Amino acid sequence: MNCCSAVIVKPFWTGHNGVHSAQFSRDLVLVGGGHSHVLALRMMAMAPIAGLRITLISPASHSPYSGMLPGLISGHYSFEQAHIDLARLCQWAGVRFITAEVIGLDTAEQRLKLAGRPTIAYDVVSIDIGSQPELDTVPGARQHAIPVKPVAQLWQRWQDLCWRIAARASGENVRLAVVGGGAGSVELVLAMAHKLQAEPVGFDLYSAAPEILPGYSARARRSVMTQLQRLGIGVHCNARIAAVDSNDLTLADGTCAKYDELFWCTGAAPAPWIASSGLATDERGFLAVRDTLQATHDDRVFGAGDIAVQVNYPRPKAGVYAVRQGPVLAHNLRAFLLHKALRQHRPQLRFLSLLSLGEKVATADKGIFTATGHWVWRWKNWIDRKFMARFEDLPQSMEHGRPDTLPELPPASQQAVCGGCGAKVGADALSAALAQLGRDYPRHCAGTGDDAAVLPATPGVSVVQSLDVLREIVSDPWQMGRIAAQHALSDLYACAARPVSALAAVTLPFASGAMLQRELEQLLAGALHEFAAADCRLLGGHSMQGAELSLGFVVNGVPMDRGGKLLSKIGAQPGDKLVLTKALGTGTVFASHMQLMADGRDVSTATAAMLRGNREAAQLALTRGARACTDITGFGLLGHLLEMLAGEYGAHLVLSQLPILDGALEHIRAGRVSTMHAANMRSAGERLQYSSTVDEARRQMLFDPQTSGGLLIAQPGESAQALCDAMRRSGYGQASIIGEVTAPVAGASPSVSLE
Repeated sequence: MNCCSAVIVKPFWTGHNGVHSAQFSRDLVLVGGGHSHVLALRMMAMAPIAGLRITLISPASHSPYSGMLPGLISGHYSFEQAHIDLARLCQWAGVRFITAEVIGLDTAEQRLKLAGRPTIAYDVVSIDIGSQPELDTVPGARQHAIPVKPVAQLWQRWQDLCWRIAARASGENVRLAVVGGGAGSVELVLAMAHKLQAEPVGFDLYSAAPEILPGYSARARRSVMTQLQRLGIGVHCNARIAAVDSNDLTLADGTCAKYDELFWCTGAAPAPWIASSGLATDERGFLAVRDTLQATHDDRVFGAGDIAVQVNYPRPKAGVYAVRQGPVLAHNLRAFLLHKALRQHRPQLRFLSLLSLGEKVATADKGIFTATGHWVWRWKNWIDRKFMARFEDLPQSMEHGRPDTLPELPPASQQAVCGGCGAKVGADALSAALAQLGRDYPRHCAGTGDDAAVLPATPGVSVVQSLDVLREIVSDPWQMGRIAAQHALSDLYACAARPVSALAAVTLPFASGAMLQRELEQLLAGALHEFAAADCRLLGGHSMQGAELSLGFVVNGVPMDRGGKLLSKIGAQPGDKLVLTKALGTGTVFASHMQLMADGRDVSTATAAMLRGNREAAQLALTRGARACTDITGFGLLGHLLEMLAGEYGAHLVLSQLPILDGALEHIRAGRVSTMHAANMRSAGERLQYSSTVDEARRQMLFDPQTSGGLLIAQPGESAQALCDAMRRSGYGQASIIGEVTAPVAGASPSVSLE
C-alpha cells in the first residue's frame, strides 16, 4: 500500500547551511506551551543550533494567550485569535510536538513521566506549564466548581453553558457565581455579564478580601466597581467561601448563597508533580529558580512563567512576567547548551495593568497613572494583537550565517556515514532499546536473537502476509509508531485476518547512539502498544540510519473465522451497498500542515482517526456477511473502489454521504493536496461520470490518499444499514453508506457515477 505524501514548503531553518541534516546529539524538551516557551521557541528556531533536537510537550494543540481570554469570553475575539497554534508553530520551527500531559519528572534518570505513554528522555528540560486555581482548600470546590484553568476546559464549559442558557425554557433564570477578587476574576465576570446581558442571568462575585483588586489604585477600583454595578453584578467582599455543595455556597460567617454555575478563580496553585519530583520549591510548591531561570539544585532544569518563582525576586503570578522571561530563557538555554555565560534576570517591580471591562472598555493602572475608556481598550487590543502576530505571521525564509554547533558534535571533516550494513544502528543502542521494550512488553517483544524467526501459526491454516512502510507523517515518535502499526495491520483486517506476528523495518535519522536508542524505544513502544492490543508478537526486524525517518512492518496473520474464511477485495455484486467506516481527508490535512495552513485541532483530529484501527470493523464485516472488503490508503477511495469492482461492475456514489475530516474540504478547495493526489486523479478520474452540479471539493476527495484509512465494504443491501449502525455502536462514529454497486450497461465500460 502507498502512504500519504504531501507538498512540502521548506521551513526557513533548513536553509543551505546543513543545520537540519546535522547529527542529533542532545535533546532539549520544553514542557508546556506557556508565554515564555512560545517566545523562546520562536527565537531559538530563528537561530538554530546544529545537533540539537527540540521537543515541545503540551496537553493541547492550542495555547491560550491570557491577555485575550476576557475578550474571547466576551465575544470580541475568535478562538483562533486568542490562541497560539502550537502544532503549526512547531511545524514551522522544525520542533517535535507531542500532545501529552506530563505527570512527573525523574531528575536522576533525566526522564519525564507522561500520562498513558512511555517516558521521554531529556538532556535539558524547561518547564512552563502555568498554574491552576487552588481547589482543594475548600471542601466541595473540586467536585462542583469550574476552574478557570486549564483554559481549554473553561472555554468548552463556557460554550456549553451559553448553549444551555439559549435553549432554556422561557422565564427560567440562571445564577452564575465567580469566586475570587483579583484581576482575573473581575475580568471574567465582566466578560460573562457582557456576553449574556440580553439573557435573564444574574452574576455574583465573591472575594475573601475587604475589597476587590488588591494592589490597584483606589481610582482604578472605582472605575471597575462602576462597570460591575452597571452590569448588575453583585459584589460580595469579606466573603470567604468555606464549603461548596451542589447549587449552594457556605460562607465563613455561616451564611449561604445559591448558584447554578460556579467558576473558581482564586489564588494560583502549582501542579503537584513539581514538588514530588524532588526539585526544590517554595513553601507553596512552585519550582524555585535562580536568576538564570535554572532550578536552584539542578542546572539542567529551567523554569519560567507562573509555575516558577525566582527566589531572589518573587513576583505576583502575571502574564507580563512570563513574557519578559521569554528572551532571557531563550538566551540561557542556548548559552547552557553551548557552554557560554548565562544572563541574570531581574524582573520589574511594577507593570502596566490593562483590565478589560466586558464591553470594549478597559482600565489602565500603574502607580499614580489610571485611565478608563474605549481608547484604553483599543490600546490593549493593539498590544495583544501585536504579540499574537509573532505567531500568526511566521517568516517563510531566513538566511543564516554559520550556525552554532553543539560542542560534542564531530567535526565536519569526519568520514560520512557508510552505506550497506555500515549504516545500521549500532549494537549498543539497539540492544538497549530492545531490552527495555522486552521488559515493557514481555509477551509481544520477545526476540530470540536468532537470524530468523519462526512464525507462530497453526499447521494447515493459511497465513496472510503484508508489508507497509511509511515516511514520517507526525513528529511524535510514539504516535508515529502507533500509526505505522495500524496502517500495516489494516491490510490484514481488510482480509478478515487476525495478526499473529510482525517484523519491523526502521530507518532513523543520523544521531548519536543515545539519541538513536531514545528514538527507537519511542517508535517501537508505539507500535507495540497497538500490536499488544491485537495480540501480535514483534519477532524482530532491521534498523538503519538515513537522511529521514521511515517505519514499516511485515505483518502476518491467520483467518479470524475458525473455518478459515477470509474476505476478498473481489466479490461485490450489483445492489450491494458500499459502507465506509472512517472519514476521508488525511492526505490534504497533512499536506496543509506541512505548508503551515492547517489548524492544530484538525491535525489532532486526523491523527486520532489514523490511530483508530480496523479490527472491530473487520470482525463486524465478516460476521454480518460482507461480500468484499478493502482498506482505503494511498490510492484514495476511488482507486481502491475500482480495484474492488475489478472492471466488471460499476458503482454509484452519493458525495454528500462521504464522511470527511474537519478542515479537509477547506484545504481541497484551496488547492492544498497531497503529491499523490494528481497521480490518483490521472489513473482513476476518467472512470467517473458526473454532472457540473456536483460538489467539486467532494469529488476531489475521492482522490485523496489516506494513511491508516478506513475499510470499504460491499454489503448486501438488506443488511447494510444494520452493519452501519453496528459500526457506529462499536466506535466508528462516522461510518456511512456512501453508495452502491451497479450492473454494467450493455456496450459500455463500467463506470462510477456521482451525485
